[in-house]
Amino acid sequence: MINFILRRLAAIFLVLLIVSALVFFLMNAVPGGPFSLGERGYTPDALANLERKYGLDKPVWERYLNFLTSALQLDFGSSFSVVGNPPVTTVIARTWPVTLHVGLYTIIVAFGFGFILGLIAAYYRNSIIDNIVTLFATAGTTVPNFIVATWLLLIFGYQIGWGQPNKWIIPPVLGAGNAILSWDYFLPVITYALLPMGLVARYTRASVAEALNADYVRTARAKGLGERGIMLRHVLRNALIPMITVLLPQIPNLLTGSLFIEVAYGINGLGKFFVTSITNKDYPMIMGLVLLIAFFWSLTYLLTDVLYVVIDPRIRVGGRGGAI
Repeated sequence: MINFILRRLAAIFLVLLIVSALVFFLMNAVPGGPFSLGERGYTPDALANLERKYGLDKPVWERYLNFLTSALQLDFGSSFSVVGNPPVTTVIARTWPVTLHVGLYTIIVAFGFGFILGLIAAYYRNSIIDNIVTLFATAGTTVPNFIVATWLLLIFGYQIGWGQPNKWIIPPVLGAGNAILSWDYFLPVITYALLPMGLVARYTRASVAEALNADYVRTARAKGLGERGIMLRHVLRNALIPMITVLLPQIPNLLTGSLFIEVAYGINGLGKFFVTSITNKDYPMIMGLVLLIAFFWSLTYLLTDVLYVVIDPRIRVGGRGGAI
C-alpha cells in the first residue's frame, strides 16, 4: 500500500507538471495581455515598463521555466490585478476560507441527507416513498444552481412581517464572512447542496437496491439474520464502492467554489475570484488557482483508490485480478 501511494503521489506531480505547461502556454497564446493597450489604455512606454517589471517581455518558454522554479518553492508570483499586487498565496489564503466553509457545510448536508434519502428509497423501493425521493433527487440534479438561488432570494431575501414590519427577520443572505459558524451560510449551503444531494440519493438508492437483491443478502435472510444486521454488515459495505467512484469526485468542486453561488449571495470566495482573474488575465492568479484545483482532483482520485482497499479487502494494489 505504501509503495502504491508513493507511486500515485509521483503521478500527481507529473499531472501537475503537464497541467501547468498546458495552461501556461495556452494562456499566453490568447491575444492581448493583462496590460493590453486596448483594454487598459496604457501608453506604449508605460506598457513596456510594466511588462519589464513583471517579466512579460521575456520569451514564453523562459517565463515558464522561471515559474516552475518558483512554484516548486510554493511561490506563484504576485497578482497583476489585485490592489497592492500581493502574492498569489496571500490572496488565496484570504479568499479561500469562506469558500471552504461553504463547501464543507455543503458536503455534510449533501452527503448526509442524500445518503439517508437514498437508503430510505432503496429500502422502500417501488413505493410512494421511493417515488417522492426520486422526484426530489431528479429535481435537485436538473434545476440549475442560479435558478434555485434566485428563488430562495425572492422568497427569503426580504423581511417577513405577517402584517407587522420587522416581526421576524430571516438569517442574512448576502456576504458570508470568515466565521466558522454563521447564519450567513444557510441559504448558500442549501442552494449549493441540492445538486450533490440529488446525486448522492440517486446513486445510494441504485447501489443499495442492487445489493439488496444479491445472493449473499438472500442467504443472510435465510440464516435468520435481522434486517438491521443485513444492512450494516452486508448491504452498505458492498454498496459503498460504486458510490465512492461517482460521489467523491464531487468534493473538489464543492471545496473550490461556485461562481453562480458566490455571485448570487455576494460571497467573496475562491470561485468568484477565479473567474475575475481569468477576465483580468491575471496570469499568476490563474496558474495558482488551476494548480490548486488540479491538486485537489488528483488527491481525490488517490483517496478513492485507497478507500477501495479499506472497504473491500478483496481488492489489492499492485497485484493481479482485482488490483488497482
